[in-house]
Formats: sequence, C-alpha cells, structure tokens
Amino acid sequence: MGLLWSAYVTHPDTMPEAETAPTFNSLYGFENGRKERVMVATETEMRAAKLPKRYRDYCAHKLLQLEDCKKYNFPMIRKCSHEMHEWEQCQYEDYVMRMKEFERERRLLERQKRKQQAAAA
Repeated sequence: MGLLWSAYVTHPDTMPEAETAPTFNSLYGFENGRKERVMVATETEMRAAKLPKRYRDYCAHKLLQLEDCKKYNFPMIRKCSHEMHEWEQCQYEDYVMRMKEFERERRLLERQKRKQQAAAA
C-alpha cells in the first residue's frame, strides 16, 4: 500500500517506472566506478537447456547447475538442496540489487525536482 500510495497519490512525478531503463547515468555518484554485472550463462547454453525466458537472468547459471543436479540425482532430488539454496540466494541478491537501483533512481528524481524548484524560485 505504501508504494502504491506514494506512486500514484503523493509523489507521482518522482516515482520511476519499474520496467523502464534508468534515466540517470549509472556511474553518477560513484567516483571509483561500479562493478559491472556480467551474465555467466550464454544465450546458446540457455537455449540448449530450453530455459524459459523468465529465468534467463543473472542467475541462469545457478539454475542450469540445479537442473543438471536434478537430472543426475533423479529421483532423489533432495540431494540438490545446496544448488537450490545457491540459486535462491542469487535470486534474492538480484532482487535486492534491483530494489536498490529503483530507490537510487527515485532519490535522484527527487533531487532533480528540488534543484528545479530552487532554480525557479
């Protein structure tokens, strides 16, 4: 409720769209630069494993390892709990990173709005 309230009622002009690309430079505010995220699994590997498009993200290599483990240990797939945990941890870290980027974009939009209001006054 809080996000929806702030997005549509209190601050609709400074709330970034969730599915759009960032509007600010990704290196803005980082003097020493940022670590670039790299896809470990290639597109051909994901296509060969028939991985659904919704799982073709930065954690696809962990999912491929999990699926291989399940195939190797079938029907005792409980032996793959370590791979499952690694994939879930990767998904969680990816989610946290996306939320941090969303919050960064929101704060930069609010800062831009404050600067425009100060310049107009």
